Amino acid sequence: MWTEWEGGVFPEVEVFFEVTTGIIANTVLLVFHIFTFLLKHRPKPLDLTISQLALIHLILLVTMGFIAVDFFGLQDWRNDFICKLVVYVNRLMRTLSICTTCLLSVLQAIMLSPRNSCLAKFKHKSAHYLCCLIFLWIFNMFLNGRFLVSIGATPNVTSQSLMFVTESCSQWPISYFFRYIFLILVNVQDISFICMMAFSSRYMVSLLCRHKRHFQHLHSNRLSQKTSPEERATWSILVLMGFFIFMYILDCVIFSVFGILWKNDPVSLCVRILV
Repeated sequence: MWTEWEGGVFPEVEVFFEVTTGIIANTVLLVFHIFTFLLKHRPKPLDLTISQLALIHLILLVTMGFIAVDFFGLQDWRNDFICKLVVYVNRLMRTLSICTTCLLSVLQAIMLSPRNSCLAKFKHKSAHYLCCLIFLWIFNMFLNGRFLVSIGATPNVTSQSLMFVTESCSQWPISYFFRYIFLILVNVQDISFICMMAFSSRYMVSLLCRHKRHFQHLHSNRLSQKTSPEERATWSILVLMGFFIFMYILDCVIFSVFGILWKNDPVSLCVRILV
């Protein structure tokens, strides 16, 4: 199933290449920070957050691999428990990804803040960050609990009310009240975290620009043509932040548009997997 594509391109190869590359990269990142934990007596909060982010993305990609295997018909797992588990973990890791990325951005802003800043008192307080990470896990586990109820194995009898999540798993319709409640909660959470990331990035950029002006004033090299470390860091922050927001919005748009207009179309499902 789905072994050929227009123009002779094999979409399953692209999907599995993307998944495999991501798994290898996040495994290397996670192992590196595990060794950092073992070698350091007092690991930094950033190390803990980056380790969790690598673990989240690793699990997310593994579940995407399971979904791709079922989607391309390489293995059929029509089982309620497997359907619920894979889809639930996949959606949980997706929401935890943006939460942890936002937390990482805020932590970077705190670490970069000067001593006289109001954020300086939050430096080197690992207990606060650990509690925050635990809270994010618990909150998102409850928020995504609806998938444990609405997801199940696709029945043999076709129904227009079902929305295919994978080839073997479908989402059963839920009441409009709970659907809008969950939709509002998810959107408010995502928008809030994106705004926090934007503010923290703006704060870091302002700090770097201020430091650059102060350095130039002290060393009288205002007319220097060499790119300063502050400028390189500023551009890195802006590019990464802009790329993350663009990809997240693209993911939301494609998920929403394809989910409404082409619910059970295999082409839309393949595009959503790749994005």
